[in-house]
Amino acid sequence: MEITTELIKELRDMTGVSVMQCKKALEEAGGDKEKAVAILQAKSADIASKKGDRTLAAGVVSSYIHATGTVGTMVELLCETDFVAQNEEFKKMARDIAMHIAAANPRFLKLEDVTEGGEPEDVLLNQPFIKNPEITILSLIQRAVQKFGENIEISRFTRYSVSK
Repeated sequence: MEITTELIKELRDMTGVSVMQCKKALEEAGGDKEKAVAILQAKSADIASKKGDRTLAAGVVSSYIHATGTVGTMVELLCETDFVAQNEEFKKMARDIAMHIAAANPRFLKLEDVTEGGEPEDVLLNQPFIKNPEITILSLIQRAVQKFGENIEISRFTRYSVSK
């Protein structure tokens, strides 16, 4: 299958990964978009693990209050530089994670404490992302690491709920 500019653009729009990485993944997958997505997902996990020991010196605090006003959350999402922390997509991801926490009421374990498939689904990083249940919060973060080229981590969060 021919790898066209349009196919590369479609893959980039789906994944948010750089054009060159999309092109390489499509070449490796012989032009099959679904295989290229799987290749990019595998690479994002590998990239995230290599960047895991970098210093997190920047980030954002984001909040979400449910429309009913009965549930609210705050999340601290860290990254390496102010450049990434001030990126609108990074801020949106922090808000989306805060919204997920409001909806799913997860437990918190640090990344180094989570074992692949070894922790229950109520642990934040293992939960299917409410906006896209095909991925977990961990894979959402891994994709962001690949996209931004920096280590990213949820350092803490809190969830408040009005008792009835």
